[in-house]
Amino acid sequence: MKKVYPDAAAALDGVLFDGMTIMAGGFGLCGIPENLITALRDSGVKDLTFISNNAGVDDFGLGLLLQTRQIKKMISSYVGENKTFEKQYLSGELELEFNPQGTLAERCRAGGAGIPGFYTKTGVGTMIAEGKEHKDFNGETYILETGLVADLSVVKAWKADTEGNLVYRKTARNFNPMMATAGKVTVAEVEEIVEPGELDPDLIHTPGIFVQRVIKGEHEKRIEQRTTRQKES
Repeated sequence: MKKVYPDAAAALDGVLFDGMTIMAGGFGLCGIPENLITALRDSGVKDLTFISNNAGVDDFGLGLLLQTRQIKKMISSYVGENKTFEKQYLSGELELEFNPQGTLAERCRAGGAGIPGFYTKTGVGTMIAEGKEHKDFNGETYILETGLVADLSVVKAWKADTEGNLVYRKTARNFNPMMATAGKVTVAEVEEIVEPGELDPDLIHTPGIFVQRVIKGEHEKRIEQRTTRQKES
């Protein structure tokens, strides 16, 4: 099965439809599948539900899809860097399902592992717990959270081989590995593609069995917030 595609548009061909659910990996602007996000915008697919830790910034990452109003709902943890997100949510245009960050990560991991639900103490006694099943274990109260799966997962890795095995670097390992396992179709964009056997098997983070399509992208790697200080004389 040929997994390497020439570009993002080709890799998404035949898998997109209106109203679908998409997982997008990354943390802030680190490790986001920026080429695939741009291709999603250009495709015109709409009424999307996105599962992503955050929503990028106004003019980069998932912020591009918010600008074009292609996203109907976000299942997220942190969205504070995006003014477009704020305006659409407060005006009622955008649905939002907030999750504690660790809970969101575990929901994705559980979905990829075939686990339909799990109990956690996080959120007990807060708005997060409203409407959810409560259960006591050893005298402590937990709430039931459900695993998440998606029609499509788009992820960013450092290297891949032509069989779809992936290696991530540093912060890009936040959310990308678990989301890669939880998509019915997973498309990865990477910085380098090598031949089978060139990756150390002990260093592979996502086995190729989870990945259907791979592209080599050009990446801006924008800094989300740049903080500087005066140089000491």
